[in-house]
Amino acid sequence: MKNLIWLVLGLAVLIAIVTVLKAKQQGGSARKLDVRKKDLLSKREQGMFFRLTSTFPEHVVLSQVCFSALLRSNQRGTRNRYSQKFADFVLCTKAFDVLAVIELDDSSHKGREREDGDRDGWLTAAGYRVVRYANTPDTAKLLADFPSSP
Repeated sequence: MKNLIWLVLGLAVLIAIVTVLKAKQQGGSARKLDVRKKDLLSKREQGMFFRLTSTFPEHVVLSQVCFSALLRSNQRGTRNRYSQKFADFVLCTKAFDVLAVIELDDSSHKGREREDGDRDGWLTAAGYRVVRYANTPDTAKLLADFPSSP
């Protein structure tokens, strides 16, 4: 009976070792990561970026800025609400003082007005100006919207 117990125990240890070794082997080069590159900006966003940079050459235009770079909070729940959000563009002075957060809305924003309002609310509560455009504005419109840009 004692020999049977030792045999079962030894078999269990052997199975555990084999299982661990298989798991390590699969976790190494055998497992392929599901990652792919993506475009930094869509064609529409590229057009907007170049319009902003040509209209405001004395400024800095940042794109795809994480809200975590713009906002801070001591409350984890608040941080969790905005931590995965991005602003389309941020227009800054050369000293990186933010003049405005600029959003370029497309058809994907239809029906998401409440979410956009929440996003705008967080930014305006922190003291940022938020400007939304349905399409890339012409230079005259941008200059009219930002007349006192230093």
